[in-house]
Amino acid sequence: MQILDGKIVSQAVKDALKIKTEALKNSGKKTPHLAAILIGNNGASETYVASKVKSCEEVGFKSSFIRLPDTVNESDLVAAIEQLNKDEDIDGILVQLPLPKQISEAKIINVINPDKDVDGFHPMSVGKMVQGLPTFIPATPYGILLMLQHYNIETKGKHAVVIGRSNIVGRPMSILLSRNTYPGNCTVTICHSHTQQLKEICLQADIIVAALGIPGFLKAEMVKENAVVIDVGITRVADETKKSGFAIKGDVDFINVAPKSSYITPVPGGVGLMTIAALLINTYNACEQKSL
Repeated sequence: MQILDGKIVSQAVKDALKIKTEALKNSGKKTPHLAAILIGNNGASETYVASKVKSCEEVGFKSSFIRLPDTVNESDLVAAIEQLNKDEDIDGILVQLPLPKQISEAKIINVINPDKDVDGFHPMSVGKMVQGLPTFIPATPYGILLMLQHYNIETKGKHAVVIGRSNIVGRPMSILLSRNTYPGNCTVTICHSHTQQLKEICLQADIIVAALGIPGFLKAEMVKENAVVIDVGITRVADETKKSGFAIKGDVDFINVAPKSSYITPVPGGVGLMTIAALLINTYNACEQKSL
């Protein structure tokens, strides 16, 4: 069993981006600039956005952080995004999800300029991804691909099972793993809450991507020997033994699944770090496109 270490892979991505960003600056070109909008005071979202801002500093990007109250109305949020759309210095825009109930997530995603959609959620980005055209790939699935690539994990001809069908992870992941490229060329089964005989399906999988948001859902008896297990889950669970009062848990029962796996991602320290690394690549590419 080998750990797929998000710290190592994300640092390699950031080191490479830092060199490329310095080269941009030295040649007199603009510095990549990421703008993040955070609504309300969700603890997990705050931690995540802070990590994104810090990562921008590490690689030499500029970053802007806009905080809005959870009582903000939809029109004010739209106005804030449109202002960023018009700002020529902003290369990438991300609106941290989830959003308050009074705001339509679909509408907000549509408002973001597709050329600045570094989260890869805009319908135009998704459509291009489905057709295999150059575009921004959603950051979490992209981060998983980068990790598979870094560890040279074979995907061609493998059976991949994706548990979860969200537009952010499950659906794009299933499409990306089926592409005629590397990583890809998998036979993909996508599972969800209505899937029957889920255990039997998982036991056929060479690669399992668990992305349903239920801590410890994937048990050892659902995983065949030497499977590659990717844990996308990141849920705060109350834990009085922790100073923070909570522990971060993944969707995989790590202690029992790890011994059966050939490769497995930890939580924390796995996919979450890769999501940020992929977001930085998307932002760099958005900036570079402007100078072509």
